[in-house]
Amino acid sequence: MAVCKVNELRGLLARNQAILGLDLGTKTIGMALSDVGYMIASPLATIPRGKFTADMAALTAVLDKHNIGALVIGLPVQMDGLEGPRAQSARSFATEVLKRRDIHIAFWDERLSTAAIQRMLTDEMDMTRKRRAEVVDKAAAAYILQGALEAMRNSPL
Repeated sequence: MAVCKVNELRGLLARNQAILGLDLGTKTIGMALSDVGYMIASPLATIPRGKFTADMAALTAVLDKHNIGALVIGLPVQMDGLEGPRAQSARSFATEVLKRRDIHIAFWDERLSTAAIQRMLTDEMDMTRKRRAEVVDKAAAAYILQGALEAMRNSPL
C-alpha cells in the first residue's frame, strides 16, 4: 500500500475498517478516529513524541485496536501554498510508517487547523489554557480528518 489521494480511500478500504487522522506536532501526535461509515471524526488520543520507534509502537497499538485501514496525515502547507520543512517532516513520517506497516496513507492540507481549534476551544467552549493544551492536538486531528471525510463524501466513487 502507499500514499494515495483522499478521494481514493473509500475504494481501497476493506469493510468495517476505520480511518485514523494524525496531527503531527513536535511534542505530540494527535489522533482522531472515523466511524466505519466515514461520516464523523472523533478525537481519540495523543501520543507523546519521542524516537520514531516508540512513536510507531504506540501508533501500531492504535491501528490494531481500532481496525484502521488508512491514515490521513495533516500536511502543514505554508500559507503561500508551498511545502516547507514541517511538510517534509510529515512526508518523511509517512515514508517511515510505510516501511513498517502495509497501510494506505493520504495527506490533508492542515493550514490553520490548530488555530481554528484553539479559537473554538477558547471562544465557544471557554476552556482554560491548561485544558486546551491537553485536547488541542487530538481535536486538530479530528478537524483534519473531518475535512478529509467530507471530501471523500463529495467526490465521485
